[in-house]
Amino acid sequence: MITQQSPPTESPHATGAAVAPPRRLDAARLREFALSHAMVIVMLLVVMYFSYRSARFGTLDNFQTITIAAAPFALIAVGQTLVILTGGIDLSVGSVIAVSAMASASTVAGHPERLWTALLVGLVTGLAAGSINGALVAWLDVPPFVATLGMLTAASGMAYVIGDGAPINGLPANFNQIAGTRVLGLQLPVVVMIVGIVVLAVVMRYTAYGMRVYAVGGNRVAAELAGIKTHRVLFSVYAISGLLAGLSGVMLASRVLSGPPTLGSGYELDAIAAVVIGGASLMGGRGTVWGTVLGLFLMQTLNNGLDILVVPAYWQKVIKGVLVVAAVTVDVWANSRRR
Repeated sequence: MITQQSPPTESPHATGAAVAPPRRLDAARLREFALSHAMVIVMLLVVMYFSYRSARFGTLDNFQTITIAAAPFALIAVGQTLVILTGGIDLSVGSVIAVSAMASASTVAGHPERLWTALLVGLVTGLAAGSINGALVAWLDVPPFVATLGMLTAASGMAYVIGDGAPINGLPANFNQIAGTRVLGLQLPVVVMIVGIVVLAVVMRYTAYGMRVYAVGGNRVAAELAGIKTHRVLFSVYAISGLLAGLSGVMLASRVLSGPPTLGSGYELDAIAAVVIGGASLMGGRGTVWGTVLGLFLMQTLNNGLDILVVPAYWQKVIKGVLVVAAVTVDVWANSRRR
């Protein structure tokens, strides 16, 4: 009797093929991914929540509103990023915005033909304030907190001096061109914001200057031993921060067609919060421009969404404060886990 045999099955070992183990969700990897992208996840949750609560939030017009509001603030936030990467801090940017706006407004008031001169005056004012901060920190070894706190007070006083204690109103209508001009359908401040972010991100990622900034923040003594002129690096980051604050002041004054001496009040704390939320270390040496941009837009989205939901301003401050503390706590915990 003939028995039918089943065809022999080939062993994977015989053919050299390896059997891949089944993929499983690794809790540790999932947790690490969540920690590494915590701010992105939070941003998505915030957008989803506000979109669910209000149909107005998810509209294109509202997105443009968020972007326009973020533009002047983004410039001082990325400038603050460079300072914090060196292990310093710039508390003066809010007052520098005010004094730059007042200097620009006083130049153009009653003289419409001085439009671009007013812009230049605002930039030079911001650059001068930042340069003084940089000189104090870099060459006189004044602690950044003390140097920029002094500039905060002095610049705030100068803003009132320029306006004789009052806002400068009645600016010519063409002064609004700085904030109101459109390029490729985008308002000029938004274009300036995009260009500034991209340029600084590329500089910090791909140039020798960016490497020097990180090196100074990581270990200033080691950077000096490696031949880096740390004084120049420190001076430059404060000068850039002041210049960007001056540009922000001019754009804000152009938007409101006025020169209020209180313009920019509290912006320094929001800028620091955006940098910290974006993952930068206040000890220096770690952080990115793109992380700051994410932290910035998270804060602007929160402000916009909470305003739409008519949440009182004092509760908004509580929420932002909790967010900052939570961001720093997660960052410290994640670093300790990696170590």
